Amino acid sequence: MEETTKYLLSESDIPHSWYNINADSPIKPEPMLNPMTLEPVTPDFLSVLFPQGLIEQEFSTERYIEIPEEVREAYKLWRPTPLIRARRFEKALGTPAHIYFKYEGVSPSGSHKSNSAIPQAFYNKISGTKAMTTETGAGQWGAALAMACTFYGLDLEVYMVKVSYDQKPYRRYLMETYGAQVFASPSDQTEFGRKILAETPDNLGSLGIAISEAVEVAAKSNGQKKYGLGSVLHHVLLHQTVIGEEALKQMDLAGEYPDVVIGCVGGGSNFSGIAFPFLRENLLNGQRTRLLAVEPYATPSLTKGLYAFDYGDTACMAPVMKMYTLGHDFVPAAIHAGGLRYHGMAPTLSALYNAGLVEAVPVHQKAVFESALLFTRTEGILPAPESAHALRAATDLALEAKLTGEKKVILFNMSGNGSFDLVAYNRYLSGELEDYDYPSDAIAAIREHIPSIK
Repeated sequence: MEETTKYLLSESDIPHSWYNINADSPIKPEPMLNPMTLEPVTPDFLSVLFPQGLIEQEFSTERYIEIPEEVREAYKLWRPTPLIRARRFEKALGTPAHIYFKYEGVSPSGSHKSNSAIPQAFYNKISGTKAMTTETGAGQWGAALAMACTFYGLDLEVYMVKVSYDQKPYRRYLMETYGAQVFASPSDQTEFGRKILAETPDNLGSLGIAISEAVEVAAKSNGQKKYGLGSVLHHVLLHQTVIGEEALKQMDLAGEYPDVVIGCVGGGSNFSGIAFPFLRENLLNGQRTRLLAVEPYATPSLTKGLYAFDYGDTACMAPVMKMYTLGHDFVPAAIHAGGLRYHGMAPTLSALYNAGLVEAVPVHQKAVFESALLFTRTEGILPAPESAHALRAATDLALEAKLTGEKKVILFNMSGNGSFDLVAYNRYLSGELEDYDYPSDAIAAIREHIPSIK
């Protein structure tokens, strides 16, 4: 009998609801705080940045939140995404492990980010918003929201971390092709950007700085512009659960159930998207799947950060949240996984990690590209550098299985394709990439860089 490699669903299998882990989590969410008063935020404060529909989702404890039919129709452009067994990669590794990947790189914008960009643009449109602002690291989120905004007739300003603006010009071109304005952050477009440039003219930027600029523009627009965030906040993680809900059905088609589910983490959205439905099965139905988040050694927020309240941005304008953080003024090394350079981690995911319900591991970028190169040459798919972090962890587990002779079923989220990341691959092939460990003295000083919250 011919072996199956792809496990496909029909359009009718696109989830009708997003899954809300807060309904089943044993961990009560910590309050989100106003950055000026350090008191719990009010709906009025959040309404400056977000439409009412997203604010309601942020604090909901309903287990399932219905996906609007207009959003499901837009999802049909690329969903359901394929689940693929990496048989050629398994053979190259010589492992008894079965390696599956959920391939989100088939979306028009090239990554999982469209799963949240579409509903965010939709809820803004129906609330009367005319324009949005956002930040982006590697450009995946910026491209996704640019596509979504053009679908719903919204203008968009994108503040792109400067090092990625220079490293990844083609993602910038894609955003501009969709109709967005893109600025290198720190920029001269905002008061905070000009302040940073005056202090450090050669500043490479950070997601914290880019968030500050986008939030400033929205906050000063007198309600004319709203802000969109590509990760971290709960409603973003919620939207991404379409990944895991589909993967559960597809693993059933494969006749197997994963021993481990893996995703890369920067802010936490793609990992949460694939992991939370499997965590539900652990909590409610007796499954024992390991849930493994993978981050860079250069930005080790989960594995080395402090679990504490911190600002979501560098200028201290965004809400204060309890999360694993490296400090809101963190400026990352110029590694090529631009989407994994955020200083903090999603509060929902942080709480689950702190409770031991998910695990985390750091990896170095040269090992990441080593796995990505082998994967490309066996499976033909070029992973985004961010996604290749999950691939690296899957590789390590598969090699462990090779040593023990134990069959393991491994599922990871291939959250985006790397078609616009060839500069990074060229640097790896040229021997120019270097590994970077976040300094221990900087980790020891994190508490000095965060607010004091009783």
